[in-house]
Amino acid sequence: MPQAVRRFPNPRLTGLGGGLFCGAVMMLLGYLDALLFGASLTVYSVLFLPVCVLTAVWVRGGDLVTAPVVLPIAFAVGLVPVADNGGGISGHLMGIFTALATQAGWLYGGTLIAGLVVTVRKVRLIARRAAARRRSSP
Repeated sequence: MPQAVRRFPNPRLTGLGGGLFCGAVMMLLGYLDALLFGASLTVYSVLFLPVCVLTAVWVRGGDLVTAPVVLPIAFAVGLVPVADNGGGISGHLMGIFTALATQAGWLYGGTLIAGLVVTVRKVRLIARRAAARRRSSP
């Protein structure tokens, strides 16, 4: 295995840990986007894609199904600082719903990427278990 690959962190997050990880990262990215780019929804949405991949890669094998579920929630949580603030709570909620509607392609795309990564990981996990059973049986 190449040295560069071995240096990457290899955390194993539970389902809850994965949700907290991606929610916290998306909130942080939302605030950074608002600070540096003037609350650009496109920048926020593009930054969502690597968070999707990391969450899908870092979640434990037993909690793989949770990754594609928590990502849309994290996307919505991170929209709080980015969404248009139209005045008051109702205006801010309207900005969040509008952002969810206009950025749905990025949201679906990121969730699809996470779903594909999780599916590949699950297939590999099942294949490894089946191979181990074949080796151990007489």
